[in-house]
Amino acid sequence: MKKTLVVLAALGAISGTVQAQAQEQIKVLSTQELVTTCKLPASPESRSFCVGYTSGIYETYLATRHPQRARPFICVNQPAPKRDDVIADFVKWAGENPQTADKPAAGTVLGYLAMRFPCAKK
Repeated sequence: MKKTLVVLAALGAISGTVQAQAQEQIKVLSTQELVTTCKLPASPESRSFCVGYTSGIYETYLATRHPQRARPFICVNQPAPKRDDVIADFVKWAGENPQTADKPAAGTVLGYLAMRFPCAKK
């Protein structure tokens, strides 16, 4: 009987935790939040976050795009521009396009990269 009560109590606790986590909303970084973090001069922590976040977006694009099923839409010619120059240009572009401020940062960065580094039309 005691084992049954312990198991039921444990299941109840787990169920409550799962429900709380299911209701938790995951905050998506906005373009304005990313721009604020990436503005220069940045602290070492801000710069690290900015470089890591923006590089992660681009690397994810490269890793998840299947070349036979999805045509590339970002084509960076080599030698590639300096990362800090691209980030600074993104910050400037986002400031000139305030309609992107409340949009998810990852999508905005991909859109910017597609505009800045378009692929040649075939």
